[in-house]
Amino acid sequence: MDFIFEIFILVFSVIIHEVAHGYAADSLGDPTARLEGRLTMNPLKHIDPFGSIILPLLLFISGSGFLIGWAKPVPYNVYNLRNQRWGEAIVAFAGPLSNIVIAIVFGGLIRFGISTGFIENANILKITSYIVLINIVLATFNLIPIPPLDGSKIFFSIFNIGWNKGRVFLERYGIFIVLFFVFFFWGAVSPIIAKFFVLLTGLYI
Repeated sequence: MDFIFEIFILVFSVIIHEVAHGYAADSLGDPTARLEGRLTMNPLKHIDPFGSIILPLLLFISGSGFLIGWAKPVPYNVYNLRNQRWGEAIVAFAGPLSNIVIAIVFGGLIRFGISTGFIENANILKITSYIVLINIVLATFNLIPIPPLDGSKIFFSIFNIGWNKGRVFLERYGIFIVLFFVFFFWGAVSPIIAKFFVLLTGLYI
């Protein structure tokens, strides 16, 4: 049952993440996501079979201790963005920012609820804790500077790296590097996530 709640929270968190990308691009002059009907919370428009279902299931079965995934990327045309220098970075950061905002809001709800007695039900506390933790994980994961993650777009914009051979190679094969990182090096990131969780909620994992 906990796994079902986690998957449900994960799916809608990654959908919010992708819709945030679309709204950011639209606000900067690119209507691609809006014209393709992707500025919606309808899961059928966003679910990626591998990233939204298969990978989380594999992580659960393997007993990895964490849950991560993604939805189908919301399309946008970087050449339509009004701000050509920073537009791609702004669109990229909008996704993790949406997860950070969710984590802060529900982290504050937990702190307020515990201190006032508003949250007394253990199941409600568990669900809100899942929301905070999963959104911290999503924000952290997506800010890793490896394509196709958002952190890579921010990194390329900061250092003004165009589509040279190195970037093209990373964009093409980066997903394999990401999966390698997740399965073998995520343990180095977990303590950082735990500290942010404690900071936002006052609870210990």
